[in-house]
Amino acid sequence: MSKIKLTPLADRVIVEVAAAEEKTASGIIIPDTAKEKPQKGKVVAVGNGKKDEPMTVKVGDSVLYGKYAGTEITVDGKEYLIMRESDIFAIV
Repeated sequence: MSKIKLTPLADRVIVEVAAAEEKTASGIIIPDTAKEKPQKGKVVAVGNGKKDEPMTVKVGDSVLYGKYAGTEITVDGKEYLIMRESDIFAIV
């Protein structure tokens, strides 16, 4: 897991995006142009939450989020998503 030098504020989290699938279940290799944007990742940083709304996810959680959730950011050459905790659908 990455160590990130960025602290999200309030109810925001930073997610390291899982790698896109390289092959289908039957073994067909997926070209870069056809790869789906991953909707799964690992939480690497968590804000302090809002007043009366503590954070439920924690660093290290694997999460599922919406297809268009978050904003892409690059830190030290590595890509992450920063999003509100409410954009996360589930912890897996």
